[in-house]
Amino acid sequence: MIVAKAKVITMKLNENFIVHVEDGTTLLVPTAEAQFSGIVRGNKTLAAILELLQEETTREEIVQKLSERFDAADGVIEADVTSTLGQLIEIGAVDE
Repeated sequence: MIVAKAKVITMKLNENFIVHVEDGTTLLVPTAEAQFSGIVRGNKTLAAILELLQEETTREEIVQKLSERFDAADGVIEADVTSTLGQLIEIGAVDE
């Protein structure tokens, strides 16, 4: 029997984006070198995800760590992380 290992995809916040958190609002701001122009505004969940993306990590590790920090129904954190990471990847804020 052959067991295939799932490929683990690591990711990290792109160096061309700066995170700013103030009064419960999270801002993700691109530098001049980023291809994205605009500002991403989010809540404490986005802040936690961006904090974890300061170091190389995986989607699974982010879900696990947020599950330890936040009280949410099964699947909610995983869905939020998957959606948020998809949007961050789309704008080039996350390197895989």
